[in-house]
Amino acid sequence: MKQFIAIAFLAIIFAGCKQDHKKNFIINGSVANTQAKKVYLEEVPVASMQPVIVDSADILTGKFTLKTEALEDAVYNIRLDALEFPVASVINDAPEVDLSITMSTRNPQMPEKFEVKNSPASQAMKDFMVAFNDKMILLVNNTHKLDSLRTTKVADSTLAPLMQTIKQDGVALREYALGEIKKGINPALSMFELGYYQSTANGQGLGLEPLDNKQVVALIDDVTKKFPNHIAVAGLKLNLQQEIKAAEDRTWVGKQAPDFTLPDVSGKPVALNSFRGQYVLVDFWASWCRPCRAENPNVVAVFNKYKTKGFTVLGVSLDDDANAWKNAIQNDKLAWTQVSDLKKWESPVVPMYKFGGIPFNVLIDPQGKIIAEGLRGMDLENKLTAIFP
Repeated sequence: MKQFIAIAFLAIIFAGCKQDHKKNFIINGSVANTQAKKVYLEEVPVASMQPVIVDSADILTGKFTLKTEALEDAVYNIRLDALEFPVASVINDAPEVDLSITMSTRNPQMPEKFEVKNSPASQAMKDFMVAFNDKMILLVNNTHKLDSLRTTKVADSTLAPLMQTIKQDGVALREYALGEIKKGINPALSMFELGYYQSTANGQGLGLEPLDNKQVVALIDDVTKKFPNHIAVAGLKLNLQQEIKAAEDRTWVGKQAPDFTLPDVSGKPVALNSFRGQYVLVDFWASWCRPCRAENPNVVAVFNKYKTKGFTVLGVSLDDDANAWKNAIQNDKLAWTQVSDLKKWESPVVPMYKFGGIPFNVLIDPQGKIIAEGLRGMDLENKLTAIFP
């Protein structure tokens, strides 16, 4: 469900929609510092990730004109030939828009800037992207700095101020995005901003908390109330509600954790139920799994920070080599209980928890109920910070 909300703002096609209310949309454009000979107009309905070319034009003495018809407001990308990514984006909230693009002389693949006139929604979208990306640069730089410090194995007290800064910056960026989405000056703009935030927040280790299912539906519901005649948003709301209902049947969150018993490194049987009364992260990993090993320092950090507050970790390895498993535990300094039946993917815990890849984890509350799954990087830190403020 998490990935659906991040990227599944797909175009909703309704059979039988009347086409006689389409409106013309014209872009009068200019582009500087490019050798491109052709320009393409891509429609991206309701900020979907599925652009469709709706027009093209030759670039003559740096100028071009693009035209299309649209039933309702949507996002449009402008892409130059031979370039993979768009060089500008606009919204058809006006019948005619003036657009000027200046390509970078240092990097011909990237625009240095673009200016749009006669389109308030297009200008607002541009302002949102600029402000959002500026804030993200600070967040990414600090996250990379934190990752580097962790590899040097510095004390938690040294990391704490930077972790707090990342958390505060993440909260501020989230609030900024929510504020812009709720302004609601244009349905296509609101949906673009929502998709932009969710796809970024679902990136691992960026310190951003994705909006949950109920928040996303509430935001889309607000848009449908402000713009009741926008067909795609109304269809998206219905489609999303159906997807959420289906996802609720698949997710572990809110369900009791299936119990299991596996031997620890000394061969002693350990039952998951023996951890009742604590918050326990059941961490499925293996010594041969590189992403797992890369994630281990993050788990070590939160274990050391919260182990005296009622939090622990239960490592469940999908190894089949006892020596490799025990060496990895020692080398990665995994100081919590580790269990494995050394059956790799044949272990009964795999179909029991229905995961198809590792690392994978579930966070269980003191009553044995799963309250989160798939927590990695700053997502794990943020979740525990919310539990242990």
